[in-house]
Amino acid sequence: MARKFLYVIVVLILLAIAGAFAYRFFGKQLMRMALVPSEAFVAAPPEPAAAYADRKMWIARPDLPGNPAMWTPPGYGVPAAAPVAVFYIHPTSYIDRAHWNAPADDERANSYADLFTKGQASAFNQVGQIWAPRYRQATFGAFLTGQKEAGQALDLAYRDVLAAFDAFVQQIGPDRPIILAGHSQGSLHLTRLLRDRIAGTPLAQRIVAVYAIGWPISRTADLSALGLPECRAADQSGCILSWQSFAEPADPSQVLDLFDQTTGPTSIARRGTALVCTNPLTGTADATAPASANLGTLTSSADFQTATMVANTVPAACIGRGILSIGAPIDMGKYVLPGNNYHVYDYSLFWANIRADAARRFAAFSKR
Repeated sequence: MARKFLYVIVVLILLAIAGAFAYRFFGKQLMRMALVPSEAFVAAPPEPAAAYADRKMWIARPDLPGNPAMWTPPGYGVPAAAPVAVFYIHPTSYIDRAHWNAPADDERANSYADLFTKGQASAFNQVGQIWAPRYRQATFGAFLTGQKEAGQALDLAYRDVLAAFDAFVQQIGPDRPIILAGHSQGSLHLTRLLRDRIAGTPLAQRIVAVYAIGWPISRTADLSALGLPECRAADQSGCILSWQSFAEPADPSQVLDLFDQTTGPTSIARRGTALVCTNPLTGTADATAPASANLGTLTSSADFQTATMVANTVPAACIGRGILSIGAPIDMGKYVLPGNNYHVYDYSLFWANIRADAARRFAAFSKR
């Protein structure tokens, strides 16, 4: 019996080694096979801005009962009135390969989108009332391929975001300050929104800050087309923040390989270009900060029903061409991606610092 048990252990070890070997050499291909849709892209008409007059088209808005963006962890509260209007675009929550775009009634994708809004957009509720639209997001597999269908899926998703933003601007009034925030796919759409609705328009003067987190922004190929500079100082307003979190040893190739095959809106190739890297612990560009500067990392329970804040545990340093290193890996949960990529936790790692950053930039904006 003992010998049979040892045989089983050996087989399991060999399978684990084989799995690691397979991912090391074929991981990207395996992910594409598992997550990229095989169906043809199905075109659909864009949602009109008028559709976003309906509260059911929003995850969060000030008059929405049960607004998840109003949540705070223990020790934090929400003011009775907040002066800023926050437009937040959630990251990818649809991972099914059945469709290129999430169906509007997909319960799992919508539930995850609600959860992201609760954990991420809530960082801004001290200074702003948060608006977060539902949109027909592109599936996760669209980011693993250069197929034309992936671009079509992203275009469809962006048209929904654009309609929601137009409705948002109409409903908040003509003078209210604005924070724009997103993550991952949401930040990709946010960069397009900056080009189409902010750059060179009066709206640019109302922007407190743009939190385009979890999506690479090239300083030479992208930034000049976005209409706002990157945030270089902690008390600067009207600027863009961005970072992508990795532990060491960091392997950002899964993120950057496809990015490096593209050109920016300026027609400059992105390959090898420096990325915008804001250190969320300092609010400045290309900085290094110790864990003692971290005001609070949001750590959730396994079922995501509760969360606590833990301060002074996660450092941050902009390294290489603009990746944010958090040093040695830490236990944030089971969603760390290959390459020590802490993408899912870009907000959670620095939640309290993001909250303080938004308040500081609004104070600077108010003095202009």
